[in-house]
Amino acid sequence: MQLQDILYSQGFGTRRVCAGLIQQGLVQVYKENDPPALIPIGQAAMEIEAINLRFRVQGVDWHYADKAYILLHKPTATECSQKPSTYPSIYSLLPAPLRQRPQKGAVQGVQAVGRLDQDTTGMLLLTDDGQFIHRMSSPRHHVPKVYEVTVKHPLDDKQVQRLLAGVVLDDDPKPVRAAACEAVSEHHLRLTLTEGKYHQVKRMLAAVGNRVEGLHRSQIGALRLPDDLLPGQWRWLETSDLALINPTAAR
Repeated sequence: MQLQDILYSQGFGTRRVCAGLIQQGLVQVYKENDPPALIPIGQAAMEIEAINLRFRVQGVDWHYADKAYILLHKPTATECSQKPSTYPSIYSLLPAPLRQRPQKGAVQGVQAVGRLDQDTTGMLLLTDDGQFIHRMSSPRHHVPKVYEVTVKHPLDDKQVQRLLAGVVLDDDPKPVRAAACEAVSEHHLRLTLTEGKYHQVKRMLAAVGNRVEGLHRSQIGALRLPDDLLPGQWRWLETSDLALINPTAAR
């Protein structure tokens, strides 16, 4: 695979832009298990093996990823939209190559796997793998998502039991049930859901006579949001992470 094509596939611009970066000496590559010394590459058309390839573009280190799988700690007052209406887009928190990764000949970049409301914080996945998005979004796969919910009124056992038994939302006569529900404290509820509906947590709590004051997604599948990943920060997901999120997912 030509080096300029590798850079293009990773979101560093058009093939012409990528060729220019290489010719200007702004790209260096090395293999994962090679000594740390970087090997400068000056020929855009040079054939190179992409597997286990690491490269430095304008001083920033990257690794080759056939598909990008990203974990973002979504901060409050951000929108999961490419064209936000009121608050900044979560995509503005990502570096340009992740936003510019090509898909089917068009620049689309990574996409959020589902959405969190502007005032909801926590774990958000992004990828350019359409099949992964479908698997994670399909209610048939029942991927559990854990939410830490701060409520306005004191919790009681009756509310918890109703959430476990199922509540009816105004747009669906079929009851919606929590997969797990625990009152951590008087105003802190830990709620696990396996499906996603519009404003679901807020509407479920309203259905049992309470109100959501704060909402944070702490876990997807068996993968918890790392304590050292601060709001607004992101990191790559490893194969082991994907197995925790969804055993059928793979790079």
